[in-house]
Amino acid sequence: MIDRGLAVIDRFRHHARMQETRIHPTACIDDGAEIGERSRIGAYAVVGPNVAVGDDCIIGPHAVLEGPLRLGPGNHVAAHATLGLPPQDTGYRGEPTALEIGAGNTFREFVTVHRASTKEDGLTRVGNNNLFMAYSHVGHDGRIGNGVTISNASQLAGHVHVEDQAYISAVCGIHQFVHIGRLAMVGGGAVVTRDVAPYTLVAGNRARLRGLNTRGLGRAGLNVDQRRGIRRAYDLVFRRGQSLGTALEAISADPQLSGPEIDGFTAFIRASRRGLTR
Repeated sequence: MIDRGLAVIDRFRHHARMQETRIHPTACIDDGAEIGERSRIGAYAVVGPNVAVGDDCIIGPHAVLEGPLRLGPGNHVAAHATLGLPPQDTGYRGEPTALEIGAGNTFREFVTVHRASTKEDGLTRVGNNNLFMAYSHVGHDGRIGNGVTISNASQLAGHVHVEDQAYISAVCGIHQFVHIGRLAMVGGGAVVTRDVAPYTLVAGNRARLRGLNTRGLGRAGLNVDQRRGIRRAYDLVFRRGQSLGTALEAISADPQLSGPEIDGFTAFIRASRRGLTR
């Protein structure tokens, strides 16, 4: 009975150790960094000053985190990824800008996300539950929403905004200041120089409109009526050959075209500054 009791105690201690924060002895952690509970930091990783790592994070080997950076809980930063390095902006002079990252994101191998310049509010922002595949890049002053996927080797220039649940395929180039709408899809190898409206599919170099992201709408759980409304609004804007102003007036005048999906679609179009991919 004593031996069995000791075995139970040993298993409990082992489980407790597994729940503790674990830092590899070769990792370089600045005294000014904050490391959350149950986080793990791999071999030769570097965590600099003014970096706050949330609970339950995994920082892989050779990853580099440079501050000011706030990394929320449950993030996975894979080997050789670098977060929070200075912006690639010739006008940047070392001002204390920052990178803020939410919860549950995955940054795969060699991903780079830079902190902001001073041209907006000094923040690069990443939301929650996003997937950044290997070698992808988010430039300074970027805004990434929630549930976004950025595939391998796609490069987002400075000031690019990507709304929730958008999908950017592999090896895409996104021009600075471009906005990509909710549930939009950018096809592989595209070069995007204009805004991409919500729910649309674009592809090519230069990117052109290819239709609605119907598969993405279905996967997102939009019901038949919601998808039908989006289709009607899309047709008014992109297929009737009328001006944007006339199309938006027609949408506003149609009582069947209402709800948050349509409101978001029309608000995005009204706010576009680079013009829409058509």
